Amino acid sequence: MNKKFPAVLIALLAAFGCAAPLLSGCKSAEDPARSNSVSSRADARTYLAGISKDLEQSWPTNHIVNVVCHGHSVPAGYFRTPTVQTFDAYPYLLHRGLAARFPHAVINVVVTAIGGENSEGGAARFKRDVLAVRPRVVTIDYALNDRTIGLTRAEKAWRAMITGALQRNLKVILLTPTADLSAKLDDPKDPLNQHADLIRRLAGEYHVGLVDSLAQFQNYVHQGGQLADLMSQGNHPNRKGHELVANELLQWFPIGN
Repeated sequence: MNKKFPAVLIALLAAFGCAAPLLSGCKSAEDPARSNSVSSRADARTYLAGISKDLEQSWPTNHIVNVVCHGHSVPAGYFRTPTVQTFDAYPYLLHRGLAARFPHAVINVVVTAIGGENSEGGAARFKRDVLAVRPRVVTIDYALNDRTIGLTRAEKAWRAMITGALQRNLKVILLTPTADLSAKLDDPKDPLNQHADLIRRLAGEYHVGLVDSLAQFQNYVHQGGQLADLMSQGNHPNRKGHELVANELLQWFPIGN
């Protein structure tokens, strides 16, 4: 046998996209497993386009559209604890914005948030309190409180809620946390930033919507504002802070697609 044959064969295999050693078999140049693990977040211009189209329908062809805002004290409307200001919190602001944008729609924005709860508690009651409402869209906001349970436990709970919603063919929008005056917003190692990164990663992995609330608060500060301008107390936003979140949520409901 010609001693040059193995080298020639390897060169030919490499030319056809297989540079692996002969004994390991030939794999394609792009590993499918690697390719499948790389995904992107949903596109705000198209993700809820079908729902927006439904919201544009007029009587008698319109029908009820339920949106659930699930989470902790922020979507529950707590400002300066124990005061609850429902009509200044982002779920209500979202409801008003949707009603103005789609004046012929019957829209219910249902708040299933509980003050002090973390994502494990939210996941435990997700079927009973969220799926039972038969929503078309679910928003999830738990990262502020998830700092007490850590990234590993939080990730498991978020995955349970996301997959539970997707199995029902619901649209999901994940929210990174609003700010906390005790956090170091410019420190990547700060738990608030770490949990925000987890949520961004999950949004990409599951190809669902993302409202990057924390980025909005950080941008406000980087543009010269004071974080205190957006806060009612150390860990709860005020009306102005909630408006930042609501405005980002409204971007997911396009008109005329």
